[in-house]
Amino acid sequence: MEAIYVDKHYNLVVECKQGSKKASYELYRLYSKAMLNVAFRIVGNIAEAEDVLQEAFLDAFNKLKDFRQDTTFGLWLKQIVVNRSINLLRKRRLELIELEGDHLENIPDEEPEDDDDVQYQVALVKEGMKQLPDGYRVVLSLYLLEGYDHEEIGQILNISENTSRTQFLRAKRKLMEILKRKGPEL
Repeated sequence: MEAIYVDKHYNLVVECKQGSKKASYELYRLYSKAMLNVAFRIVGNIAEAEDVLQEAFLDAFNKLKDFRQDTTFGLWLKQIVVNRSINLLRKRRLELIELEGDHLENIPDEEPEDDDDVQYQVALVKEGMKQLPDGYRVVLSLYLLEGYDHEEIGQILNISENTSRTQFLRAKRKLMEILKRKGPEL
């Protein structure tokens, strides 16, 4: 039996499917800020994130007839935003280096559950993330902020799970270096 999720915006989605411009606007109003944040964390540029947001909503509204409620509208829209963001980065020639298996000896199987050796202020971390190379920032954002696991990130970015883990670990190290340079602000 197929799972059907009834989310709190079900009626808006139904009205939108029936052509209601008011319902479309309301869905946009409810989700645009969160989806802009998702896009911005991935692409690292507000103007490009705004473009991604607009294109994602156009895609969503054009494909709404295909939305079968096997997930919530918000999760479905988030997938569109993430995919659009990744496509934008690919257009920028995002290059993730595929590592050979013998270079992966020291990579742990799983990330520690509680990695709070250092507590950073949110603003400093966000600023530091902006300075990361695209590949590092994307994997770090997808893993830490969007909640994807390395297998899912590998599928989204068309890389191996090990490459995702490696990029994540390198991104964490690089972010720590950036934040340490900030010095006493921490």
